[in-house]
Amino acid sequence: MTGEAIAFLRNRGGEKHMMGLGMPELVVILVIALLVFGAGKLPQVGSSVGKAIREFKGALEEKPPEKGEASAEDTEKEREKDSKSDTGST
Repeated sequence: MTGEAIAFLRNRGGEKHMMGLGMPELVVILVIALLVFGAGKLPQVGSSVGKAIREFKGALEEKPPEKGEASAEDTEKEREKDSKSDTGST
């Protein structure tokens, strides 16, 4: 076989697959997920996985704070500490 024929067979005719998974593999994974979580919980699981992926991507794209700059998260933590110390001192 020529190199071109081998590449064609490996790539299944030029189809692009998500992480090397074809349609039969994705169907098997979906059936297993349906059996494990049930039809009622599957939309909730999908939604929470999607939300987690979006948050993860957002965290990756966030620019880290420069030296000497406080991030929004650090500022929020400081406000919480201040509000707790104000209510606890009376």
